[in-house]
Amino acid sequence: MNLKHLIFRKSINHISKLSPKPASTISAAISTSLHPVSGVQSSAYIKNPKPISPFIRCIHLTRETKLSYASVEANVVSSDSEDEDDGTTKEFLSRFVWIMRGKLSEVYMDCDKETINGMLLVIVEKVVEEMEKGGIQRMVGLKVAMPSQDFSEDLWKTVWEASNMVLEDMEKARKKERMKQFLQAEEVKEMCRFAGEVGIRGDLLRELRFKWAKEKMEENDFYESLQRFRSGKQEKGGNVLKEQAVAAEDTPAVASLPKRKGKIKYKIYGLDLSDPKWAEVADKIHEKEEMLWPLEPKPISGKCKLVMDKILSLKKEDDPSQLLAEWIQLLQPTRVDWITLLDKLEQQNPGIHLKVMELVLGEESFQTNVRDYTKLIDAYAKEDRVEDVERILRKMVENGIMPDSLTITVLVHMYSKVGNVARANDAFESLRNYGFQPDTKIYNSMMMAYINAGEPRQGEQLLREMETRDIKPSEEIYMALLRSYSRRGDAVGAGRIANSMQFAGFQHNLEYFALLVEAYGQAGDYDQARSNFDNMIKLGHKPDDKCTANMIAAYEKKNLLDKALNLLMELEKDGFEPGIETYTVLVDWLGRLQLVDETEKLLDKIAELGEVPPLKVHISLCDMYSRARSEKKALQAVGVLEARKDELGPNEFERIITALCAGGFVQDAQRILQLMEAKGFAASEQVKFSLSASQVFSQKRPKT
Repeated sequence: MNLKHLIFRKSINHISKLSPKPASTISAAISTSLHPVSGVQSSAYIKNPKPISPFIRCIHLTRETKLSYASVEANVVSSDSEDEDDGTTKEFLSRFVWIMRGKLSEVYMDCDKETINGMLLVIVEKVVEEMEKGGIQRMVGLKVAMPSQDFSEDLWKTVWEASNMVLEDMEKARKKERMKQFLQAEEVKEMCRFAGEVGIRGDLLRELRFKWAKEKMEENDFYESLQRFRSGKQEKGGNVLKEQAVAAEDTPAVASLPKRKGKIKYKIYGLDLSDPKWAEVADKIHEKEEMLWPLEPKPISGKCKLVMDKILSLKKEDDPSQLLAEWIQLLQPTRVDWITLLDKLEQQNPGIHLKVMELVLGEESFQTNVRDYTKLIDAYAKEDRVEDVERILRKMVENGIMPDSLTITVLVHMYSKVGNVARANDAFESLRNYGFQPDTKIYNSMMMAYINAGEPRQGEQLLREMETRDIKPSEEIYMALLRSYSRRGDAVGAGRIANSMQFAGFQHNLEYFALLVEAYGQAGDYDQARSNFDNMIKLGHKPDDKCTANMIAAYEKKNLLDKALNLLMELEKDGFEPGIETYTVLVDWLGRLQLVDETEKLLDKIAELGEVPPLKVHISLCDMYSRARSEKKALQAVGVLEARKDELGPNEFERIITALCAGGFVQDAQRILQLMEAKGFAASEQVKFSLSASQVFSQKRPKT
């Protein structure tokens, strides 16, 4: 135990350096510690300590007495200070008697209470006598107990140990009381409120609160010790203080802090911050802070304000360069002034904002960096202005600023969005060359670019790369790839994506099964298509019109009309009603079979639905009526198709031409071929051969 540290505290000084007190005060202190049976006996015993009177068991005062830290002037002793000294004395004696009673009872087990109380009274009187002489400070300040003339060496050692234990307990109680005060300090409460706002709760918040209160208490003790050192009024007790006071009259006291030897060294989290290199780091941080948190913009008034108002009121087609030059000459702006102007333009006149920002990037006072170029490129990219983005990139490189990973990421998203797969792939590879690992957003953008360009296999490669890097692709990406494979009729690719989705743990929905039915149906594998169709129904999904149409189309590939009709009857029993998609497939199928009456009945059902027949229905009707040589209806269908020529693709054009040639409508076929070539589609050799043969062996059109 560091006894010198305890002695330094004022709480000990109150005990060990007490001025001599009257007998009544000491008697009151002793009577508080040892309470006699009767008041008469107690008074008689205290006045005459030789007889031993009977005492009852010592009552320990359990309440904690708060120790006073108020400074006491040497020449003025107030009544409050005396009360505090009496309370401290009583507290010390009460604790001391409690400990000594236990020790005496352990040693003298055969003695009765009266004998023990008598021993305690003698010991307490000696302790009080030492307190009046200042002997307690000398006694507890020594590492080894000094023997007394009145007590044996063992007894005096026990008294010495008990006194130190009492002082230690009183010091702990004092610290506890002081800690309670600092726990309620406003600064500690404010830090706790802030910690609660950022999400700190429970034991961690309680631990931090005690830590902050302890730091606040240590800080307060430090400044109090400095104040005492500065005032030079520390009490050193007795005559020594008077001698020093007399000597101080001749020699003026100079208060100063001790000189530190060597350099200051301090560490934070293991870093030696006394190293000179940290000064350079601090300077760099200060420079960056000036850029991130710049000074206030210059006040604008007079002619400069008028020019600024003109800039803010410019139209989109106006040239702001002259006004900017005049504004620069009047204000001599810094970067913060430019940023203020651009923010106002973005809020009040967004149409001219990007044009002004592009001009500002060339100004030296703006201190342009790579992030400024990235902001402008991102703004252009969101509006799909590819040419402007590429122009800014060239300007950026010419000024010696190379694009970073963030800029290239913006390019990847932009090129993917506009469908420029080649440039998107170049930007994507540039990111790899920078050592940048693409994230989920970049992968999604690239895969969607490949999917929209009709290259799902390239997108699938990126999907496998994501799985290798333990990046889980989203369900939307899986469905986009599955949709692309299904539309192309690639059943193998669709199966791979379906298996990957199953291993990834995604739930199978209606669209999932519909796409698989479509993929296997277009590939001609109607068994797998029907298997997925049945699995969909088993899982509780009701097939919609689109899915049923895909299943009918799968049977159409193999011309299994009976199975298709059986499927429709089964579905109708469960409440299914065919829609426009199912009727469209049936019209095309029956038209190819030249079942004109049945096809026209289906047309009536489409009309009952109140929907406009899709383009595929008109193509099927043109094919059917042309091959049936029904000139009037065929030409009506051709007229509808010519009106919707912009919706036709190369396959649709070739089917129409082939049907017209088969029906002998050579001139109409030639006209459709010209429309096809006008749209930039090249006819196949088979279509050209059929048209040439029809022209040679043309016959007179039959009359209907």
